[in-house]
Amino acid sequence: MSRSVTVRAPGKINLQLAVGPVGDDGYHPLATVFQAVDLYETVTATDREDDEITVTVEAPRTLGIDPASVPTDASNLAVKAALALRESYGLDLGVDLHIVKGVPVAGGMAGGSADAAAALVACAEAWGAAVSRTELDEIAAGLGADVPFSLHGHTAVGLGRGSDLSPAMSRGQFHWVLATQSDGLSTPAVYGRFDDQVAGGAVVDDDPRISEELMGALMSGDPRRVGAALSNDLQAAALNLAPHLTRVMDAAREAEALGVIVSGSGPTVAALARSRQHALAIAAHIGAEDVAHTVLTASGPAPGATIL
Repeated sequence: MSRSVTVRAPGKINLQLAVGPVGDDGYHPLATVFQAVDLYETVTATDREDDEITVTVEAPRTLGIDPASVPTDASNLAVKAALALRESYGLDLGVDLHIVKGVPVAGGMAGGSADAAAALVACAEAWGAAVSRTELDEIAAGLGADVPFSLHGHTAVGLGRGSDLSPAMSRGQFHWVLATQSDGLSTPAVYGRFDDQVAGGAVVDDDPRISEELMGALMSGDPRRVGAALSNDLQAAALNLAPHLTRVMDAAREAEALGVIVSGSGPTVAALARSRQHALAIAAHIGAEDVAHTVLTASGPAPGATIL
């Protein structure tokens, strides 16, 4: 009999994203603070008798995602995760992966990375592979900088390429409004524009560091302090490529958001609210301004990849 395992993993917001100039290896040194939010990717892995790996995708209408926009070939991060796990342990097993989207696509919230994290855990269980979370971390790091965080969730500091993780002290719950766009932003394109800005004289830290102000704010659990400490070195590049995001940020500020930031490489804009009720009010205002494709509310921190 076939065995099915369902795992969900969260999307994320970068509360801080400090980026250094590109190195000789083609990578940018990062110092980032992740917070997982309760928007989830859900992956069901069902083992097969052959060695094929298939993918199907489902997305709720309310999220505004076209399932056809998600690749179902070997470029899908969930497929890459299954292949990496199989290769690491010398397995010759197949799996059917069914993904239910809950995180905006190409929105800077690591939905693809959440798919990969969920697929790693689901496939390991479906195949009966005795894999520890430490071993999964190593495989995850090879799949992308955000994948290890999707495994762990909550709030964490990421250094190096973002995959060198350590838990961050954080108190309380934070309420977010997430304004998404129908057109995504390419992460390589945003980093490319960032590099252009650095070459043009933009000042960046060669050795990016975590903000002490933000870490203190998270430990206090005070959303006002957290909102004032949000920062993203890629924001200027994202706004340069997608100037209309400025209108989204202005709308959130008009609704008295405590802090507004482009999430990761964009184009999703994240606004921090005083409370869940305030988040709903901010979302209503942004929706009325008609500057976003979809407006969602979410809370964090949320747990990482979890078997359902």
